[in-house]
Amino acid sequence: MPAPGPDPKRLAWFQDLKFGFFVHWGPYAQKGCLESWPLVWKDRSWSNPGVETREQMEAFRREYAALPKTFNPVKFDPSAWARLAKMAGMKYVVFTTKHHDGFSMFNTRLSENRITHPSVPFSKSPRANIAKAVFDAFRAEDLAVGAYFSKPDWSHPAYWEPGKFAEDRNPTYDTAAEPAKWARYREFVQGQIRELMTGYGKIDMLWLDGGWVRPPKQDIGLDRIVTEARAKQPGLLVANRTGKEFEDYLTPEQKVLQQADVEHVWESCMTMGTKWAYDPKDTYKSARVLLHTLIDVVAKGGNLLLNAGPAPDGSLPAEAAARMEEFGEWMSVNFESIHGTRPLEPYRSGEWAFTRRGTTKYAIWMAPEGGDAVPATLRIPGIRPGEDERVSFLGARGSAPLQWKASGDGVEVEIPEKMRSLLPCRYAFVFRVAPSERRGVRVR
Repeated sequence: MPAPGPDPKRLAWFQDLKFGFFVHWGPYAQKGCLESWPLVWKDRSWSNPGVETREQMEAFRREYAALPKTFNPVKFDPSAWARLAKMAGMKYVVFTTKHHDGFSMFNTRLSENRITHPSVPFSKSPRANIAKAVFDAFRAEDLAVGAYFSKPDWSHPAYWEPGKFAEDRNPTYDTAAEPAKWARYREFVQGQIRELMTGYGKIDMLWLDGGWVRPPKQDIGLDRIVTEARAKQPGLLVANRTGKEFEDYLTPEQKVLQQADVEHVWESCMTMGTKWAYDPKDTYKSARVLLHTLIDVVAKGGNLLLNAGPAPDGSLPAEAAARMEEFGEWMSVNFESIHGTRPLEPYRSGEWAFTRRGTTKYAIWMAPEGGDAVPATLRIPGIRPGEDERVSFLGARGSAPLQWKASGDGVEVEIPEKMRSLLPCRYAFVFRVAPSERRGVRVR
């Protein structure tokens, strides 16, 4: 029997969230390298350019495999992460319970390659079951929880066989020729997901990565996985990234759609810096760029899942915390133009983005680089207030509606000097068009 599909109400709930926190973290943070990918021989040109020979790759793999023995994130404080994310206006978290390298950041009983194994220094901490600690902390702040899980596991002997040099990211054997071996791997994957769905509280999203693991050659039995998972976690949404089946919502990586997509549920997953994992030399995008990215994504109908990689000691990089604090400052004024909204035509036009909440419309002006001054007059393209609507400036001093007049396909609004002299936020400014018991002020 096919697995049940997603609940439409839950999809609408997910669309209301708009902004999430993605966390890539594991022992690899100690090297400041990419997560998992440097292990792949055929991907070394971009993931591990210093490796040129198979001998060098084998040496790197041994070094990488030993990283858990020195992993001791004594500053790990998931409650601090959760408070910061909530303050930033984020509504959910997706945490990497296991990446492609196979190291489980949860207390799995099915592998010794786990955070709670006695050989890992942090296993002695009361917070050693890191995934559970993260999920509990974010739920305590009333944020939704997503479990990232890698379908491929390069540490499992029925995926990359011991003693055989792995050429690429795929199994080191023909799964059709050795069905019993693949069956062992399939049961392992199903078992680990079963653990996450039964012992870690309410899970809202199962975020599956490794899209190349799919039928016919790498069939892990997603019908069974999703059926069992939804039986244990009613309302669960599944993001089977690029997996072609059970993609309840789409997850484009490191990009924003060129055009609005109001037909599908989708989420852009992106990094604050240039890397998913912690890199002490990483360059972070400015708060302006990140905020404009959020606005762009939401105006086009999506959610933004924004990633930061914690440091080896468990702390969030200062740059990431600073960006999240700036999000919080902006959201404290303008949250209503983001959360729970839907796209509004014309969606995007130049420096403008548009959203709606019921009959209320929002026009968001993204101030260009180098200037946060709001001019005395702004032209809002593509929308025009009705006779019973008023235009206001969110968070600005004074509650009087703005004067406006028709201009082409939009309106021209006048912003009084009093409002412009003490702006409520930085980087982007929101104009609300909403019904009023009294008529909006219009200059003809």
